Amino acid sequence: MEVILLERIEKLGQIGDVVSVKNGFARNYLLPNKKALRANDANKKVFEANRSKIEADNAERRAEAEKSAGGVDGKTVQLIRQASNVGHLYGSVSARDIVEALEGVGAKVGKSQIVLDRPIKAIGMHEVKVALHPEVSVTIKVNVARSPEEADLQAQGIDVMAQMFERDSAPLAEELEAGAEPGDAAEGSDEESAAEVDGSAPQETVGAAPEAEAEETVAEEGSEEG
Repeated sequence: MEVILLERIEKLGQIGDVVSVKNGFARNYLLPNKKALRANDANKKVFEANRSKIEADNAERRAEAEKSAGGVDGKTVQLIRQASNVGHLYGSVSARDIVEALEGVGAKVGKSQIVLDRPIKAIGMHEVKVALHPEVSVTIKVNVARSPEEADLQAQGIDVMAQMFERDSAPLAEELEAGAEPGDAAEGSDEESAAEVDGSAPQETVGAAPEAEAEETVAEEGSEEG
């Protein structure tokens, strides 16, 4: 479907641009939210007749957004959530959660202005875009943790999950090192056994003594005969 944009749409176009979009995107988002008009002859004439006013209204809204951006940009909000031992949340952080958290620090925005590329489903520091106007965006930080103490560590730049992994893996490393010692001893024993098989260890000579005794007996008999 072809539509006439009534405001700037990221990755799509500017005010007055005629663009082609998917029918569902137009019907479910652009048209009902008055962000575009169907690009037919009648609407093109209406838009051109009102273009100056549309652009003036947009400039006014942009100025208001730029003024309020200072009270939102760079804000950090804290959300305490239950999570597994590997940091996965039992649920996710929604746009509504972020709006309520921002209100708690004195910043008012609408739920539709929170831009989440993907749901937040893990603890950590997350950067979130807030679109105050189609042409004015700011960034906030959302500190998601399992406790206020963890949130404080993350705010200091500490990777809580990495720290936890190192702490949990330390005993395992010690066990592996301890387990290597008996193996080393066994390996030494195997080497000794191999040396014995190869004949490197001293071996007793069997049968040497009886031969010497036989020679002595023959010598005695000869002396008697003489």
